[in-house]
Order: sequence, then structure tokens, then C-alpha cells
Amino acid sequence: MAQHSLEPSPHAGPLGRLGLWVLSHRRVVGIGWIVVVVGLGAFAPAVEKNLSGAGWQADGSESVAVRDLAQDHFGGNASHAIQVVVHRTDGSLDSGDGPRVLAEVTRILEGEPRLGEVVAPQPGTSLSPDGRTAVVLAGAGVDTNEMVRVASDLKEDLQALSTDTVAVNPTGSSLLWSDFNEANLEAMLTSEMYSWPVTLAILVLAFGALVAAGLPLMLTLAGLVASAGSLVLLNELVPVSIWAMNFAMMFALALGIDYALFLVVRYRAARMGRHGSARQAIAETMDTAGKAVLLSGATVLVSLSAVMLVPSPSFRSMAGGIMISVAFVLAATLTLLPLVLFKLDDRINRLALPWVKAGEHRSPVFARWGEHLWRHPAAWGIGSTVVLLLLAAPIIGLKTGMPSIKVLPEDASARIGYAQVQDAFGEGAPGTLQVVMKDADAPAAAAVLTSDPGIAAVTRAVPAGDDSGLALIQATPTVNPSDPALPETVDRLRAELPSSALVGGAAVENIDLTDQLDRSTPLVIGVVMGLGFLLLLVALQAPLIALLGTLASLLSTAAAFGVARLVFQEGHGAGLLGFEPQGFLDAWAPVFFFAMIFAIAMDYTVFLLASAKEHWEKSGDPREAMVGAVAHSGRVIFAAGGVMVAVFFTFALSGPLPPKEMGVILGVAVLLDAFLVRLVLLPVLLRVSGRAAWASPAWLRRILPRITFAHD
Repeated sequence: MAQHSLEPSPHAGPLGRLGLWVLSHRRVVGIGWIVVVVGLGAFAPAVEKNLSGAGWQADGSESVAVRDLAQDHFGGNASHAIQVVVHRTDGSLDSGDGPRVLAEVTRILEGEPRLGEVVAPQPGTSLSPDGRTAVVLAGAGVDTNEMVRVASDLKEDLQALSTDTVAVNPTGSSLLWSDFNEANLEAMLTSEMYSWPVTLAILVLAFGALVAAGLPLMLTLAGLVASAGSLVLLNELVPVSIWAMNFAMMFALALGIDYALFLVVRYRAARMGRHGSARQAIAETMDTAGKAVLLSGATVLVSLSAVMLVPSPSFRSMAGGIMISVAFVLAATLTLLPLVLFKLDDRINRLALPWVKAGEHRSPVFARWGEHLWRHPAAWGIGSTVVLLLLAAPIIGLKTGMPSIKVLPEDASARIGYAQVQDAFGEGAPGTLQVVMKDADAPAAAAVLTSDPGIAAVTRAVPAGDDSGLALIQATPTVNPSDPALPETVDRLRAELPSSALVGGAAVENIDLTDQLDRSTPLVIGVVMGLGFLLLLVALQAPLIALLGTLASLLSTAAAFGVARLVFQEGHGAGLLGFEPQGFLDAWAPVFFFAMIFAIAMDYTVFLLASAKEHWEKSGDPREAMVGAVAHSGRVIFAAGGVMVAVFFTFALSGPLPPKEMGVILGVAVLLDAFLVRLVLLPVLLRVSGRAAWASPAWLRRILPRITFAHD
């Protein structure tokens, strides 16, 4: 069996010919991948240091305009400035260690060239009435991404100034992102430590052999290294969020496993089951499973591209990072994996479990399950739909908001400083509003702010230190930055302030981003679903089953967000998962996670329906199409879904709140989609629709490219 025949395959399609070309040019392909991985891998170690942590803003919003004006004209006293909170426990800061610590804080800040003006504590605004708490303001001299790096570079030195009686805790939005990125990185590493052994165990069971189980890890490693290096290079052109790498790593692992499973199982069937040559097996594998993988990858890329419609740098860079990783994994699956399969051939089954010798593509267990669904479609179809609808029902009351200070660990510098500012200066002090207006409008603006019931304190107007003719007023709200009443106050002020006045501040930037996400979410959902349907239509040439497959994906997505509301908004299970509920879901979750969930769901949809289309093309029998699809793809979907669920749920067990949201929402979505939608509901829909599932009007067949999945 290990002999590699060189005869051509007369029935090879485009992807089959690609596979044969790879085999004929294996030295070029192998060296090419070594160059790509090593070349880009040289940049990969710098990914954690180089990528940014900010970019969570609505480009073009009023609050971003205020931040830019404050940085340019008011010494960097902007939303991303660093606030160093100095607090003495046993008396006023004007005695004991207080003066020395304040002087050292000022020295460190003034020695950092990336900072703007350093402002000493001012009585009544940044020095508490009892003299125990002071805030030294370090203006922002660089953009938000670089200020997060400044915060990371300085926070340890600043905290090290603390004594037995004086505590130093830098805070502010730049510190919040620095502390969050640090906690998130630790959580990611912990999750990987748990997920990799579980993943390997499931892979060994799914593939039945240690050698075969290592192939997805090879694809993942190649894709990760290449995408990490690419992100570092891309960051030289545009800022890239560190979250892009986190999500890229997760998707590379998930899709690498999916794609490798699909191709390896099909190669085994062609090589061991039919006893064809290695070249024939590669051609058949690429023309069938390879085609499904290519269409699946295209669906994932199209779904994620819709996130680019959100005008926020962080969202665009995260979507871009995932798309880069998917592209590399897809390229490795369609070029590197066929080469490795050909070279290993029967050695792929080394260190095999007993049942792997059968080399069966068709699973007897899932064949029986498909037959059972064919005989009892009503019970299983109605039952699965009811379960999904019940889980989706809570989505009606879903609330969203930007992450609060509760996402940070209790010992994080930014959270400690935040609490000290609240205690000393009022509940709303951490969310101080910044109002920039023409100098002539300052008195009128001050009058509006002073009379507003949502404002607790107002500073005097500070004119710009240049000839811009601008002035800055800071106003402390009566409520904390995450309170639902704050957006109402901001809306009211924007309506009543003079026309030249712009309202901003870190809390307002979150409000503006939340509003932007609320406006963008319906558009993104519509585009994702529309493009997903079109891709399925092109792939399957059948409008009805393409529509049903798209709508079925929406059900599992809605159910996942229904569960998310119960867990993260209502707090059910908060003690078990170890988090403080915020009373809402993070605002970026619906739009971003929807695209991710839909991409994964369509991934499984393509696998199942591509197999069904292959059986339909061969037999013209709806029963064989449905049962054959479940029998041939059910084991792959079950195994791949199991790995994804295990990986995602490890994120729910560690780290700050956003990764927990990601883990629970994606884990529940994959659990429902792989095991309930793809292995129950969608086969039932194939059963109920019968021949109509594959019907296509003549005019549509004329305009669509001809795509087939059967291989002679």
C-alpha cells in the first residue's frame, strides 16, 4: 500500500488537479511552506509586545473628536491620559511619606517622553478635601494604542513607590486596557494549558491513531506562526489589536481540526476502503472533501468580512486577524496536508487504536442514526426546534454595554485606583466628562452643565494654551460610568449645550461605541446571512436547502445569546464561573460573536450538505442523500464539535469576564449547532423537503457556475 503510483487521474476536477500538482511539485511546495513559516515566524515572537490593546472607539464620533482636541490643545488632558492615584491611609499627604512619594511620581512621569503635560494635584478637583487622596495627571502625548504601552511600561515602577502608609495606583482608560490585556493573556495561557490535552485526547479518539491526530496540530502550528508574523508586519501599517491574535489562535485551532478531520477521513476511505493508489486517493479527497473545505473557508471569510462594516479599529483588526489565520490554515489544508498525506500514506495509521484498520468513511453508528431520523422526522424535528426556541426566548430582554471596571481582577492597579477616586471625589468621578467649545461659549456651557441634574461638579473653563480659541470644561456625573442613566445625561447635554460644544471623555467614548454597535449590528447580521445564503446557493445549486441551512444556523446563534443573557446579564451560574455580573452583555458580543458563530455554523452546514449533495448526485434518492450525509459526515462533525466545545469552554473557566463570555457563548453555540442542528434538525429538514430540497429552476442553473461533489 505504501507504493506511490504516478499514473494520472482522468476524472480529477480543479481541486483534484491541484492535489496532483502538489504531488508533482512536492519539493517546491515543501520548501515554499518552510520559507513562509520560517520567514513569518521570525516576526511571530514580537506579537504580544507589538500589537496594541486599544482601538475600542467609534471612528468619526463626537467623543473621539474631543479626545483629539484635548490631546492637541490641552496638554494631553484627554480620555487616554494616565491618572496616578496616591492615597495615604494614616493622614494627609502633606506629611510623612506623602511629599516624597508625590515627588517621585512626578519625576517618573516627567521622564517619559511619550507623555504630555504633568499636572500636580489641584485642591477641589484632584486633591480630596481631607488631603488623603491625590491624583497626578499625566497627559497623553501619543495615540491610544501607544498610551496602553506607556501604561504597561510605567505601572510597575509607579506601584513600587508605595510604602506602608502610602499606596500608589495608576488608573484611567489606558491602565484599564493594560491591566485587562495582562489578565487576558494569563487567561489565554491557562485556557491553552487545559484545552490542548483535551484536544489531543479527542483527536486521538476521532482519528484512531496518534500520527493522524498530529496532523491538525501541524496545520494549526503552521497557520498560527504565519498569521502571527503577518499581524506583526501588518501592525507596521495600521494598529492591530492584541485580541486579533487571541481570536486568530482560537480559529486556527478550531478550523485546522475541522479541515484536517474532513480530509484525513476521506483520504483513508479512498486509500484503505477502495484500495486505490495514493495519487488517486489524493485526487478523490481534494475533489470531494477538499471542495467542501474550500467552500467552508470561503463562507467563514465572507461572514467575518461583514464585521469590517463596523467603523471601529479594534473590530476591524480582530476580524482581519481571524481572516488571515483562516486563509493560512485553508492554504495549508489544500496544499501542505495533501503532500503530508501522500508522504505518510499508510504510516498515518501508526500507533493506531484497534478499529482504525477498517478504514471506513461511512460510520455504521451514524448510518443507523440517519435511518432513525428518516423514520421519525416529526418527533425529532419538532423537539429540536422547541428546545432551540426556548433557549433563544431570553434574547428578547438582552441588554448591552461596554465592559465596566468589574472585568478587571480586584487586585488590578486600575481597579484599585478607580475605587479610590470614587471614594474621594464621588461616584461619577472615574467617568468625568470633557466638554470642548469655543472660548466665547464657555460661560453658556458652564451654566448648562451646572444646572443639569445629572452633573455633580463642574470645573472652571480652561483656555487652550495656543491660538485655537478653544476652552475645556470637565464635569463629574452623579452616577458611575456604567450606570444606564449616564447616556441620558450625555444626550441631554449634547442637545442643550452651545452648538460649538463637543462632549467626550472615556465613559462617553464607550457610550458612542455602544450606539455605533447598536446601529451596525442589524446591518452586519443581514450581510452575513445574505452572503452565507448566496455561498450555499452557489455551492449546492439548490435554493430551498440553501435557505433552510442558513435559517438553521440562525436558530443556534439565537439560542446561544439567550443562554448568554441568563448567565451574564441575570447572573445565573456566576458563582460557578467566578465572575461579577454587570447586568448586561458586553456591547461588542452580539455583532462580533454573531459573525464568529455563524461562520462556524456554516462550516458544519457545508460539510453536511456537501456530503448530502454528493450522495444526491450519485443516486438521485432523497433518502440516500440524507442518510448518506449523516453516515459520512456525522462522525467528523461530532468529533470536531467536541473539540471546539472543549476548547471554548476552557475560556469560560479562567480569566476576566470578556473571555468567559466568549467561551460560554461560542461553546454553547457549537454544542447546539453541531449536535442538535447539524445532526438532528438539518437532516430532518432534508427528510421533510425530499426532492424539493435539491430542485433548482432552469434560469438559476444557467447563471450559476456548475459545482459538483461526486467523484467517479
